[in-house]
Amino acid sequence: MGHRFAELAFTPAVRAVQEEMGSRAAYARMEGGPDHHDALGPDEAGFIAARDSFYLASVGETGWPYLQHRGGPPGFVHVLGPRTIAFADYRGNRQYVTVGNVGHDDRVALFFMDYPARTRLKLLGHARLVGPEDPALLAALAPSPAAGRVERAFVVEVAAFDWNCSQHITPRFTEAELEAGLGPGQPWVPAAK
Repeated sequence: MGHRFAELAFTPAVRAVQEEMGSRAAYARMEGGPDHHDALGPDEAGFIAARDSFYLASVGETGWPYLQHRGGPPGFVHVLGPRTIAFADYRGNRQYVTVGNVGHDDRVALFFMDYPARTRLKLLGHARLVGPEDPALLAALAPSPAAGRVERAFVVEVAAFDWNCSQHITPRFTEAELEAGLGPGQPWVPAAK
C-alpha cells in the first residue's frame, strides 16, 4: 500500500511514462509501507476550510470527464471528519451534469487552489448526493439563508489526497485580498459597488 494517492493515480501506463521520463525512481519511493494520504489532517482541513472555490471533476457514462467550478464564501466546504467533506449544492444553470454523473459513477476529483500562496491540494473520493430527506444536513451546510435554496448536498468520502508543487501556479488575488494588501481605492482595484 503506502501513499494512497499514488496507488490510485499511478496506473501501469503512468508508471511507464514516469520510467521513460526518468521520474519513476522518485515516485516509487512513495509506494509501500503503511497507508497514508487517505485521511485529512489539520493542515488539509484548514486549507479546505479557507478556500472560497474549487474545481470538481466527475466521469460521465460516455467515459468523458466533466470539470466544474464551485464557489462560495470561505468555509462553504465543510470537513465533517478525516475522511468526509461536504458542501451545499444550489440551483445553477440546471444542466445537472455532475449530479447525473455521480448517480452513474461516484468517483470524483477535487482540486483546491490557493493562488496567492501558490499551493494546491488534489483530492480523490466517492461522492453521494443527499437531498430533502436530511434537512438538518442541508441546513448545516448552507453558508447563510441569503445564499438561496439548497437543492442537495454533496458528501464526499475521501479516498486519497496529495499536495502539489507550486511550480507553474500563477498568483491571482481576489478583490478582497487586493484591498487588504494595497488599501481601497487603488487604480488597479475596482471601485466599491
